[in-house]
Amino acid sequence: MPIARLLLRKPAAPEAPQRLTINGRDYALVVRRHPRARAIRLRTDPARGALLLTLPRHARLGEGIAFARTQADWIEASFARAGTATPIEPGAVLPFRGTPHRIDWEAAHGRTVVAADGVIRLGGGRDSVEPRLTRWLKAEARRHCAADLADYCARAGIATPSLALSSAARRWGSCSANGTIRINWRLILAPDTVRRSVVAHEVAHLRHMNHSPDFYAWLDHLYEGDRKAADRWLKAHGRGLYLVGGG
Repeated sequence: MPIARLLLRKPAAPEAPQRLTINGRDYALVVRRHPRARAIRLRTDPARGALLLTLPRHARLGEGIAFARTQADWIEASFARAGTATPIEPGAVLPFRGTPHRIDWEAAHGRTVVAADGVIRLGGGRDSVEPRLTRWLKAEARRHCAADLADYCARAGIATPSLALSSAARRWGSCSANGTIRINWRLILAPDTVRRSVVAHEVAHLRHMNHSPDFYAWLDHLYEGDRKAADRWLKAHGRGLYLVGGG
């Protein structure tokens, strides 16, 4: 992570711009001030196409932006390592339940989103394609995850707990102390076997809140597929799911 050392000063800081162009490429810019920071820090967020700039409390915004511009090569390399973002727009191809689907938009199509034979079809306004498809993907994630959860809880012989969707950047699922299970909505982009493995994992935590041998034995009893193969898929392709559309 690049770091620039600087002397702390206290001028009035202007508002952070929402976008920043470096070497002809446009990025979202998120500026955060940290009271204990002693240096400018820069990170990239390929999932959002964003630069995350942390400033000491009294540092000038202009110094931070100037530092970011000096890191152009590092920024481009960071985004290249993560992959190329896939916009949710007409003609784009995105994964849905593990299979590439082309977005077929025509104003004359019905507003209802229909996915079949490698095509996601919808009509309505072009400007609303991304938010409508994102809502649809999340609704599909909730529908499928709810069915998965009911299935595994029936296998486990327990009541079905509350389900919530997550947008966590580093966790695919979680099980809280009160039994609520959270599943990352982006798993609707992954193969069904991968999504189901995550749901089964969290259901197994309802009996074992750890990763002991007993936990994995119970998980293997619940999950019908190859758990290790699902884990390998997520390790190899999981970060790519964050490159589809926005949050």
